[in-house]
Amino acid sequence: MRITTTAGVVLGDGTAFRNIPYAAAPAGAARFAEPAPPVPWTGVRDATKSGPTAPAPERRWFGTADLGPVIGAAWVPADDDYLTVTVTTPSTTGSAPVMVFVHGGGFVSGTGSAPIYDGAAFARDGVVLVTLNYRLGAPGWLSLPGAPDNRGLLDVLAALGWVRDNIARFGGDPGRVTLFGQSAGAMIVSTLVVTPAAKGLFHRAISQSGGLAEMSPEHAETASVALADTLGVERTPEAFGAIPDEQLVEAVKLLKPAGRAGVSPFGVVQGDRCAAHDVELLVGTNSEESKLYQDPARSAAIDELFRAASRRLTDAHGNARTYEFDWRDGPHGACHTVELPFVFETTDLPELRGPDGLLGPRVPPSLADELHQAWVRFATTGDPGWPDHHRFTGR
Repeated sequence: MRITTTAGVVLGDGTAFRNIPYAAAPAGAARFAEPAPPVPWTGVRDATKSGPTAPAPERRWFGTADLGPVIGAAWVPADDDYLTVTVTTPSTTGSAPVMVFVHGGGFVSGTGSAPIYDGAAFARDGVVLVTLNYRLGAPGWLSLPGAPDNRGLLDVLAALGWVRDNIARFGGDPGRVTLFGQSAGAMIVSTLVVTPAAKGLFHRAISQSGGLAEMSPEHAETASVALADTLGVERTPEAFGAIPDEQLVEAVKLLKPAGRAGVSPFGVVQGDRCAAHDVELLVGTNSEESKLYQDPARSAAIDELFRAASRRLTDAHGNARTYEFDWRDGPHGACHTVELPFVFETTDLPELRGPDGLLGPRVPPSLADELHQAWVRFATTGDPGWPDHHRFTGR
Protein backbone atom coordinates (compact mmCIF):
# COMPACT_ATOMS: atom_id res chain seq x y z
CA MET A 1 0.00 0.00 0.00
CA ARG A 2 1.23 3.46 -0.86
CA ILE A 3 0.70 5.97 1.93
CA THR A 4 -1.34 9.14 1.57
CA THR A 5 -0.31 11.89 3.98
CA THR A 6 1.45 11.94 7.34
CA ALA A 7 2.44 14.69 9.76
CA GLY A 8 5.77 14.19 11.50
CA VAL A 9 7.73 15.95 14.21
CA VAL A 10 10.56 18.33 13.23
CA LEU A 11 13.95 17.58 14.78
CA GLY A 12 17.12 19.67 14.75
CA ASP A 13 18.43 17.97 11.61
CA GLY A 14 15.35 16.45 10.03
CA THR A 15 11.85 15.15 10.56
CA ALA A 16 10.66 11.95 12.25
CA PHE A 17 7.49 10.21 11.11
CA ARG A 18 6.45 7.64 13.71
CA ASN A 19 3.97 4.80 14.02
CA ILE A 20 3.32 4.30 10.29
CA PRO A 21 1.77 0.85 9.64
CA TYR A 22 3.47 -1.36 7.06
CA ALA A 23 1.16 -4.34 7.74
CA ALA A 24 -2.20 -5.01 9.35
CA ALA A 25 -2.53 -5.55 13.08
CA PRO A 26 -1.70 -9.22 13.90
CA ALA A 27 -4.65 -9.92 16.20
CA GLY A 28 -6.19 -13.26 17.16
CA ALA A 29 -5.45 -16.04 14.69
CA ALA A 30 -3.75 -13.50 12.41
CA ARG A 31 -0.85 -13.50 14.89
CA PHE A 32 0.20 -16.80 13.29
CA ALA A 33 -0.39 -15.91 9.63
CA GLU A 34 1.67 -14.08 7.03
CA PRO A 35 1.55 -10.29 7.39
CA ALA A 36 -1.40 -8.71 5.59
CA PRO A 37 -1.50 -5.25 3.95
CA PRO A 38 -2.21 -2.35 6.34
CA VAL A 39 -5.60 -0.70 6.58
CA PRO A 40 -5.60 2.54 4.51
CA TRP A 41 -6.45 5.87 6.08
CA THR A 42 -7.88 9.12 4.77
CA GLY A 43 -6.77 12.63 5.52
CA VAL A 44 -3.59 13.44 7.44
CA ARG A 45 -2.23 10.75 9.78
CA ASP A 46 -0.64 11.97 13.02
CA ALA A 47 2.88 10.52 12.94
CA THR A 48 4.32 12.56 15.80
CA LYS A 49 4.18 9.92 18.56
CA SER A 50 5.51 6.38 18.91
CA GLY A 51 2.86 3.68 18.82
CA PRO A 52 2.36 0.34 20.57
CA THR A 53 5.04 -2.33 20.74
CA ALA A 54 4.91 -6.10 20.22
CA PRO A 55 3.86 -8.25 23.19
CA ALA A 56 7.02 -9.00 25.19
CA PRO A 57 8.23 -9.77 28.71
CA GLU A 58 10.01 -7.20 30.84
CA ARG A 59 13.73 -7.58 30.03
CA ARG A 60 15.19 -4.24 31.09
CA TRP A 61 17.81 -5.70 33.44
CA PHE A 62 20.61 -8.09 32.50
CA GLY A 63 22.10 -8.68 35.92
CA THR A 64 23.48 -5.28 36.91
CA ALA A 65 23.22 -3.80 33.40
CA ASP A 66 20.31 -1.46 32.65
CA LEU A 67 19.23 -2.14 29.05
CA GLY A 68 16.18 0.11 29.19
CA PRO A 69 17.44 2.39 26.37
CA VAL A 70 18.02 -0.69 24.15
CA ILE A 71 14.87 -2.69 24.95
CA GLY A 72 12.52 0.30 25.05
CA ALA A 73 9.43 0.95 27.10
CA ALA A 74 7.70 -1.99 28.75
CA TRP A 75 4.91 -3.57 26.72
CA VAL A 76 1.42 -2.29 27.55
CA PRO A 77 -1.39 -4.70 26.50
CA ALA A 78 -3.55 -2.14 24.73
CA ASP A 79 -3.26 -2.16 20.94
CA ASP A 80 -2.38 -4.85 18.38
CA ASP A 81 -1.48 -2.36 15.63
CA TYR A 82 2.26 -2.48 16.23
CA LEU A 83 3.66 -3.58 12.85
CA THR A 84 4.91 -0.08 12.14
CA VAL A 85 7.93 1.87 10.98
CA THR A 86 9.54 5.11 12.09
CA VAL A 87 11.15 7.17 9.33
CA THR A 88 13.66 9.90 10.18
CA THR A 89 14.66 11.94 7.15
CA PRO A 90 16.85 14.96 6.41
CA SER A 91 14.30 16.10 3.81
CA THR A 92 11.18 14.80 2.11
CA THR A 93 12.61 15.88 -1.23
CA GLY A 94 15.69 14.50 -2.94
CA SER A 95 17.00 10.95 -3.14
CA ALA A 96 19.09 10.10 -0.08
CA PRO A 97 20.55 6.71 0.85
CA VAL A 98 18.27 4.66 3.11
CA MET A 99 19.18 2.53 6.12
CA VAL A 100 16.64 0.06 7.55
CA PHE A 101 17.41 -1.18 11.05
CA VAL A 102 16.19 -4.46 12.62
CA HIS A 103 16.43 -4.43 16.42
CA GLY A 104 17.62 -7.29 18.60
CA GLY A 105 16.23 -8.72 21.82
CA GLY A 106 16.62 -12.48 21.65
CA PHE A 107 13.55 -12.84 19.38
CA VAL A 108 11.33 -12.14 22.41
CA SER A 109 11.73 -8.42 23.20
CA GLY A 110 12.66 -5.00 21.83
CA THR A 111 11.22 -2.28 19.62
CA GLY A 112 12.46 -0.04 16.85
CA SER A 113 11.25 2.97 18.86
CA ALA A 114 13.69 2.38 21.76
CA PRO A 115 15.58 5.59 22.69
CA ILE A 116 18.96 4.29 21.55
CA TYR A 117 17.75 4.03 17.93
CA ASP A 118 17.05 7.74 17.50
CA GLY A 119 17.65 8.67 13.87
CA ALA A 120 18.74 12.30 14.31
CA ALA A 121 22.45 11.63 13.66
CA PHE A 122 21.70 9.76 10.44
CA ALA A 123 19.40 12.53 9.24
CA ARG A 124 22.10 15.08 10.06
CA ASP A 125 24.47 13.15 7.80
CA GLY A 126 22.06 12.92 4.88
CA VAL A 127 20.68 9.40 5.45
CA VAL A 128 17.04 8.35 5.77
CA LEU A 129 16.73 5.94 8.71
CA VAL A 130 13.87 3.45 9.01
CA THR A 131 13.37 1.50 12.24
CA LEU A 132 10.63 -1.09 12.66
CA ASN A 133 8.74 -3.45 14.92
CA TYR A 134 8.19 -7.12 14.08
CA ARG A 135 6.40 -9.98 15.81
CA LEU A 136 8.23 -11.41 18.82
CA GLY A 137 8.00 -14.54 20.93
CA ALA A 138 5.42 -17.14 19.97
CA PRO A 139 3.56 -15.02 17.38
CA GLY A 140 6.81 -14.26 15.58
CA TRP A 141 8.85 -17.44 15.91
CA LEU A 142 6.97 -20.46 17.27
CA SER A 143 6.87 -23.26 14.72
CA LEU A 144 3.30 -24.53 14.26
CA PRO A 145 1.87 -27.02 11.74
CA GLY A 146 -0.34 -25.10 9.33
CA ALA A 147 1.38 -21.75 9.96
CA PRO A 148 4.33 -20.24 8.10
CA ASP A 149 7.63 -20.37 9.97
CA ASN A 150 9.61 -17.22 10.74
CA ARG A 151 6.67 -14.82 10.79
CA GLY A 152 8.88 -12.14 12.34
CA LEU A 153 11.18 -12.42 9.35
CA LEU A 154 8.18 -12.19 7.02
CA ASP A 155 7.27 -8.97 8.82
CA VAL A 156 10.71 -7.54 8.02
CA LEU A 157 10.22 -8.56 4.37
CA ALA A 158 6.88 -6.73 4.38
CA ALA A 159 8.55 -3.64 5.87
CA LEU A 160 11.18 -3.75 3.12
CA GLY A 161 8.37 -3.91 0.56
CA TRP A 162 6.85 -0.84 2.20
CA VAL A 163 10.21 0.93 1.93
CA ARG A 164 10.48 0.06 -1.75
CA ASP A 165 7.01 1.45 -2.46
CA ASN A 166 7.00 4.50 -0.19
CA ILE A 167 10.44 5.73 0.83
CA ALA A 168 10.76 8.15 -2.11
CA ARG A 169 7.94 10.16 -0.52
CA PHE A 170 10.26 10.68 2.46
CA GLY A 171 13.24 11.75 0.34
CA GLY A 172 14.86 8.30 0.19
CA ASP A 173 16.23 6.38 -2.77
CA PRO A 174 14.62 2.90 -3.03
CA GLY A 175 17.59 1.84 -5.15
CA ARG A 176 20.09 2.52 -2.31
CA VAL A 177 18.81 0.60 0.70
CA THR A 178 21.13 -0.76 3.40
CA LEU A 179 19.59 -3.34 5.73
CA PHE A 180 21.31 -3.60 9.11
CA GLY A 181 20.56 -5.23 12.42
CA GLN A 182 22.04 -6.29 15.73
CA SER A 183 21.87 -9.62 17.62
CA ALA A 184 18.55 -11.31 16.73
CA GLY A 185 18.06 -8.48 14.23
CA ALA A 186 21.43 -9.28 12.65
CA MET A 187 20.43 -12.95 12.40
CA ILE A 188 17.28 -11.88 10.55
CA VAL A 189 19.32 -9.63 8.25
CA SER A 190 21.83 -12.42 7.61
CA THR A 191 19.07 -14.89 6.72
CA LEU A 192 17.53 -12.37 4.32
CA VAL A 193 20.90 -12.14 2.56
CA VAL A 194 20.33 -15.78 1.50
CA THR A 195 16.51 -15.72 1.17
CA PRO A 196 15.17 -15.73 -2.42
CA ALA A 197 12.16 -13.50 -1.66
CA ALA A 198 14.43 -10.72 -0.37
CA LYS A 199 16.41 -10.30 -3.58
CA GLY A 200 16.35 -6.72 -4.82
CA LEU A 201 14.78 -5.27 -1.67
CA PHE A 202 18.13 -4.09 -0.29
CA HIS A 203 21.55 -3.49 -1.80
CA ARG A 204 23.91 -3.48 1.19
CA ALA A 205 23.74 -5.22 4.54
CA ILE A 206 25.40 -4.96 7.96
CA SER A 207 25.35 -7.76 10.54
CA GLN A 208 26.23 -6.61 14.07
CA SER A 209 26.82 -9.57 16.42
CA GLY A 210 24.53 -11.91 14.51
CA GLY A 211 25.31 -13.83 11.35
CA LEU A 212 23.80 -17.08 10.13
CA ALA A 213 22.54 -18.91 13.21
CA GLU A 214 19.43 -20.77 12.12
CA MET A 215 17.53 -23.19 14.34
CA SER A 216 16.95 -26.74 13.15
CA PRO A 217 13.33 -27.82 12.56
CA GLU A 218 13.84 -30.41 15.31
CA HIS A 219 14.77 -27.76 17.90
CA ALA A 220 11.88 -25.58 16.74
CA GLU A 221 9.43 -28.46 17.13
CA THR A 222 10.72 -29.20 20.65
CA ALA A 223 9.98 -25.62 21.73
CA SER A 224 6.58 -25.75 20.07
CA VAL A 225 5.57 -28.99 21.79
CA ALA A 226 6.79 -27.70 25.16
CA LEU A 227 4.79 -24.47 24.86
CA ALA A 228 1.64 -26.33 23.79
CA ASP A 229 2.01 -28.65 26.79
CA THR A 230 2.50 -25.69 29.13
CA LEU A 231 -0.65 -24.02 27.84
CA GLY A 232 -2.65 -27.23 27.54
CA VAL A 233 -3.66 -26.61 23.92
CA GLU A 234 -3.32 -28.35 20.57
CA ARG A 235 -0.38 -27.32 18.43
CA THR A 236 -2.43 -25.45 15.82
CA PRO A 237 -2.68 -21.78 14.78
CA GLU A 238 -6.37 -21.79 15.78
CA ALA A 239 -5.67 -23.04 19.30
CA PHE A 240 -2.77 -20.65 19.86
CA GLY A 241 -4.74 -17.81 18.27
CA ALA A 242 -7.29 -18.09 21.05
CA ILE A 243 -4.67 -17.59 23.81
CA PRO A 244 -4.45 -13.98 25.10
CA ASP A 245 -1.15 -12.20 24.51
CA GLU A 246 -0.51 -11.85 28.23
CA GLN A 247 -0.78 -15.62 28.72
CA LEU A 248 1.50 -16.35 25.76
CA VAL A 249 4.15 -13.95 27.09
CA GLU A 250 4.12 -15.59 30.51
CA ALA A 251 4.27 -19.11 29.06
CA VAL A 252 7.24 -18.29 26.83
CA LYS A 253 9.21 -17.32 29.96
CA LEU A 254 9.10 -21.01 30.96
CA LEU A 255 10.74 -22.29 27.77
CA LYS A 256 14.33 -23.42 27.96
CA PRO A 257 16.80 -21.57 25.73
CA ALA A 258 18.12 -23.65 22.85
CA GLY A 259 21.74 -24.80 22.56
CA ARG A 260 24.73 -24.64 24.86
CA ALA A 261 24.83 -20.85 24.79
CA GLY A 262 21.28 -20.64 26.14
CA VAL A 263 20.49 -17.19 24.71
CA SER A 264 16.89 -17.68 23.47
CA PRO A 265 14.28 -20.41 23.02
CA PHE A 266 13.58 -19.05 19.53
CA GLY A 267 15.52 -18.36 16.36
CA VAL A 268 15.19 -18.27 12.61
CA VAL A 269 14.03 -21.74 11.56
CA GLN A 270 15.97 -23.33 8.72
CA GLY A 271 14.18 -23.11 5.37
CA ASP A 272 14.67 -22.67 1.64
CA ARG A 273 17.79 -20.64 1.03
CA CYS A 274 19.73 -19.45 -2.01
CA ALA A 275 23.30 -18.37 -2.60
CA ALA A 276 24.06 -15.02 -1.01
CA HIS A 277 22.56 -12.09 -2.92
CA ASP A 278 24.90 -9.77 -4.78
CA VAL A 279 24.95 -7.18 -2.00
CA GLU A 280 27.83 -5.38 -0.33
CA LEU A 281 28.25 -6.82 3.16
CA LEU A 282 29.76 -5.68 6.46
CA VAL A 283 29.97 -8.24 9.29
CA GLY A 284 31.31 -7.86 12.82
CA THR A 285 31.20 -8.86 16.46
CA ASN A 286 32.23 -7.39 19.79
CA SER A 287 35.33 -8.79 21.43
CA GLU A 288 33.63 -9.70 24.73
CA GLU A 289 30.04 -10.52 23.72
CA SER A 290 29.37 -12.81 26.69
CA LYS A 291 30.12 -10.18 29.34
CA LEU A 292 26.60 -8.81 28.97
CA TYR A 293 25.14 -12.09 30.23
CA GLN A 294 27.33 -12.16 33.36
CA ASP A 295 27.47 -15.97 33.49
CA PRO A 296 31.06 -17.29 33.36
CA ALA A 297 29.84 -20.87 32.90
CA ARG A 298 28.37 -19.95 29.51
CA SER A 299 30.93 -17.35 28.39
CA ALA A 300 32.86 -19.50 25.92
CA ALA A 301 29.68 -20.89 24.33
CA ILE A 302 28.09 -17.45 23.98
CA ASP A 303 31.19 -15.90 22.44
CA GLU A 304 31.50 -18.78 19.99
CA LEU A 305 27.80 -18.54 19.06
CA PHE A 306 28.20 -15.02 17.70
CA ARG A 307 31.63 -15.55 16.16
CA ALA A 308 30.71 -18.81 14.44
CA ALA A 309 27.47 -17.35 13.09
CA SER A 310 29.38 -14.39 11.67
CA ARG A 311 31.93 -16.70 10.05
CA ARG A 312 29.12 -18.68 8.40
CA LEU A 313 27.74 -15.48 6.91
CA THR A 314 31.09 -14.28 5.58
CA ASP A 315 31.81 -17.76 4.17
CA ALA A 316 28.42 -17.83 2.44
CA HIS A 317 28.95 -14.39 0.94
CA GLY A 318 32.62 -14.76 0.01
CA ASN A 319 33.47 -11.05 -0.16
CA ALA A 320 32.49 -9.34 3.09
CA ARG A 321 34.31 -6.63 4.97
CA THR A 322 34.59 -7.31 8.70
CA TYR A 323 35.12 -5.43 11.95
CA GLU A 324 35.63 -6.03 15.66
CA PHE A 325 34.35 -3.63 18.32
CA ASP A 326 36.96 -3.71 21.08
CA TRP A 327 36.32 -0.73 23.36
CA ARG A 328 36.66 -2.33 26.79
CA ASP A 329 36.60 0.65 29.15
CA GLY A 330 32.91 0.48 30.08
CA PRO A 331 31.60 -1.41 33.14
CA HIS A 332 30.85 -4.51 31.03
CA GLY A 333 33.75 -4.32 28.62
CA ALA A 334 33.22 -4.83 24.89
CA CYS A 335 30.03 -6.77 25.59
CA HIS A 336 27.04 -7.64 23.44
CA THR A 337 25.02 -4.51 22.41
CA VAL A 338 27.61 -1.99 23.63
CA GLU A 339 28.38 -0.79 20.08
CA LEU A 340 24.78 0.34 19.46
CA PRO A 341 24.93 3.83 21.04
CA PHE A 342 28.12 4.49 19.08
CA VAL A 343 26.48 3.50 15.77
CA PHE A 344 23.48 5.77 16.43
CA GLU A 345 25.49 8.49 18.23
CA THR A 346 23.23 8.25 21.27
CA THR A 347 26.01 7.78 23.84
CA ASP A 348 24.77 10.77 25.87
CA LEU A 349 21.52 9.11 26.95
CA PRO A 350 21.53 9.48 30.78
CA GLU A 351 20.55 5.83 31.38
CA LEU A 352 23.65 4.68 29.49
CA ARG A 353 26.01 6.87 31.53
CA GLY A 354 24.60 6.31 35.02
CA PRO A 355 25.86 3.87 37.68
CA ASP A 356 24.01 0.93 36.08
CA GLY A 357 24.46 2.09 32.50
CA LEU A 358 25.95 0.10 29.67
CA LEU A 359 28.66 2.69 28.97
CA GLY A 360 29.52 4.26 32.30
CA PRO A 361 30.70 7.85 32.71
CA ARG A 362 33.87 7.83 30.57
CA VAL A 363 33.24 7.47 26.84
CA PRO A 364 35.82 8.55 24.24
CA PRO A 365 34.19 11.41 22.32
CA SER A 366 35.71 10.35 18.99
CA LEU A 367 34.54 6.72 19.00
CA ALA A 368 30.87 7.43 18.28
CA ASP A 369 31.85 9.66 15.38
CA GLU A 370 34.23 7.00 14.03
CA LEU A 371 31.70 4.16 14.15
CA HIS A 372 28.71 6.18 13.00
CA GLN A 373 30.57 7.70 10.06
CA ALA A 374 31.77 4.24 8.97
CA TRP A 375 28.13 3.09 8.79
CA VAL A 376 27.14 6.26 6.90
CA ARG A 377 30.00 5.80 4.40
CA PHE A 378 29.06 2.18 3.86
CA ALA A 379 25.41 3.07 3.21
CA THR A 380 26.43 5.89 0.88
CA THR A 381 29.33 4.34 -1.06
CA GLY A 382 29.69 0.69 -0.04
CA ASP A 383 33.07 1.45 1.54
CA PRO A 384 33.16 1.80 5.37
CA GLY A 385 36.73 3.08 5.23
CA TRP A 386 38.85 -0.10 5.25
CA PRO A 387 39.54 -2.82 2.66
CA ASP A 388 39.21 -5.99 4.72
CA HIS A 389 39.05 -5.81 8.53
CA HIS A 390 38.99 -3.01 11.11
CA ARG A 391 39.18 -2.95 14.91
CA PHE A 392 37.44 -0.20 16.88
CA THR A 393 39.19 0.54 20.18
CA GLY A 394 38.47 4.18 20.98
CA ARG A 395 42.17 4.88 21.32
